[in-house]
Amino acid sequence: MALYEYVTQDQLSGFDQYKYSAVDSNPLSVYLMHPFWDSVVKVIPSWLAPNLITFTGFMFLVFNFLMLTFYDYHFDASAEGNTHVPSCVWVTAGLFNFLAYTLDGVDGKQARRTNSSTPLGELFDHGLDSWACVFFVATVYSIFGRGASGVGVATLYYILWVVLFSFILSHWEKYNTGVLFLPWGYDISQVSISIVYIFTAMVGVETWYEPIWWNFHYRDLFTFMILGCSFTVTLPMSLYNVFKASRSNTLKHSSMYEAFLPFLSPVLLFLLASAWVIFSPSDILHQQPRVFYLMVGTAFANVTVNQLSDHFNIFAFSLKKPCTD
Repeated sequence: MALYEYVTQDQLSGFDQYKYSAVDSNPLSVYLMHPFWDSVVKVIPSWLAPNLITFTGFMFLVFNFLMLTFYDYHFDASAEGNTHVPSCVWVTAGLFNFLAYTLDGVDGKQARRTNSSTPLGELFDHGLDSWACVFFVATVYSIFGRGASGVGVATLYYILWVVLFSFILSHWEKYNTGVLFLPWGYDISQVSISIVYIFTAMVGVETWYEPIWWNFHYRDLFTFMILGCSFTVTLPMSLYNVFKASRSNTLKHSSMYEAFLPFLSPVLLFLLASAWVIFSPSDILHQQPRVFYLMVGTAFANVTVNQLSDHFNIFAFSLKKPCTD
């Protein structure tokens, strides 16, 4: 592994040409979180590497996942009649989730503050973000679980894929427009999840058993919010940004094949994983849902990092050496 060439010399030679371009128009971020992050970054020592901040935030999510793995391995602790997760665990999960979100917002500011922004730093940040999707989805699942008043493991599997494709949409926009439009759903979801963890510690998981209205339960609201945010906010905004770039003749790729090429690998992974779920003779998803979710999330992160480096204007396009022929 030490001799493996992770980045080629051709890719390294174009680093000086790369410029990070992103747009964050979410009111929650613009008016609340960015001022908060600006205050936080001022107290961070200038010698602290941005990548270390990124990794520390990611490890908070991993710790949450491992902590809930210990207390709720099969996602059934929140079911009626079972031993529930202690309240202190939910408090810890809420604090760590918010810390992870804060550090994810601060790392880029620290990089610009110390003049240490690099394409590799962006790849490291967004690569860990792609892997983090499975950790916070699987952790928040323990609130509702798979009991009679919870969410089925198959339903959560497809919800996970909605989250993963929502992530890839933002980078698909950048691949086609050259600009990373930060999704609104991410900030809203992270703040909401942190609050829900703390609220669960205060009132207990039994609160989520009760229907909100008739037969509409909190588990249904959980599913509806994720699907609604993805299909009514994230997807339309992504399509609009690409359409706007098309109208202004600033698209990076003119053919439909090139424009949608980044979806090929994630879709193939989705089809293969889903085929395994459907045709598994041992019913793998119901037997080991946590392991299966982790496998899917890890494979997706691997695909994403390869695409970020090969397709999404980090290496192959933005960092390509100009033709001298």
